[in-house]
Amino acid sequence: MTPIASALGPVARAGLGERPRVSFEFSPPKGPKGEEALWQAIRRLEPLNPEFVSVTYGAGGSTRERTHRTVVRILNETTLKPAAHLTCVEASRAEVDEVIQDYWDAGIRHIVALRGDPPGSLGGAYTPRADGYQNATELTAGIKAIAPFEVSVGIYPQVHPESPSLEHDIQVLKEKVAAGATRAVTNFFYDIEGFLRFVEKIRRAGIEVPILPGIMPVSSFEGLSNMAGRVGVAIPAWLANHFEGLDADPETRKLVAASLAAEMCARLAEEGFRDFHFYTLNRADLTYAICRVLGVREAVPTEPKEAAA
Repeated sequence: MTPIASALGPVARAGLGERPRVSFEFSPPKGPKGEEALWQAIRRLEPLNPEFVSVTYGAGGSTRERTHRTVVRILNETTLKPAAHLTCVEASRAEVDEVIQDYWDAGIRHIVALRGDPPGSLGGAYTPRADGYQNATELTAGIKAIAPFEVSVGIYPQVHPESPSLEHDIQVLKEKVAAGATRAVTNFFYDIEGFLRFVEKIRRAGIEVPILPGIMPVSSFEGLSNMAGRVGVAIPAWLANHFEGLDADPETRKLVAASLAAEMCARLAEEGFRDFHFYTLNRADLTYAICRVLGVREAVPTEPKEAAA
């Protein structure tokens, strides 16, 4: 049986009532070409009717204005429900609170609350500002104190790079939920069994919020390896073997990437997961193909909103 065929099996058995729910992550563009690529991806994925789409926030708050502009444009010009990433770094509580209030006033109702990374140092040492939010738990409470936002938070299935233990991470998640978090989205991972054990420990700790597996299709194995090394994600040998010798064969890489990600989602679907969060890297092709394999179909076409004047 081919990988695609085996991936279809458990999803098909789930039936239409168990159709997967998906969400997508985008990043604010850096220039005109990036803007064009982002909006091509957004328009391509919009008909799949995701539960929400999120827009990232650069290290040290470096994309604050671009994140805000992108989120508001998605709200005003598409049928999508955007969520804005927000971090604690390089800003006072007053400055962060102003951003939160601006999002509420603009009509945004969902924030992804993260501690964030220091400027220019993904995964580097973090030192909170004395006058700022100290961590994502405090930020979550601050967001909920300003307005009744939906708040998502992040978790690392393979232990946060700065955490002493998995048990510590679970305790932190429990505190985030107590502060008002309504959903947890995982960092990308490829160790499915490890992820399932992690979720089991979360449930045993009495945490009942939805856990969304973060899915990263492999558009470039070298790029993935570099990213994974910075955030402490283990790359299993079987994954590396699938992409060995495909550096100069992008079409085959895409087929392999889509097949493996679909298999991963199908395995998780067999374990009862229905919600999947895709890290798109502002490209739609792989994510769209995987969603189609999983049975996610385009909604009834709607006219896009008119661009704001």
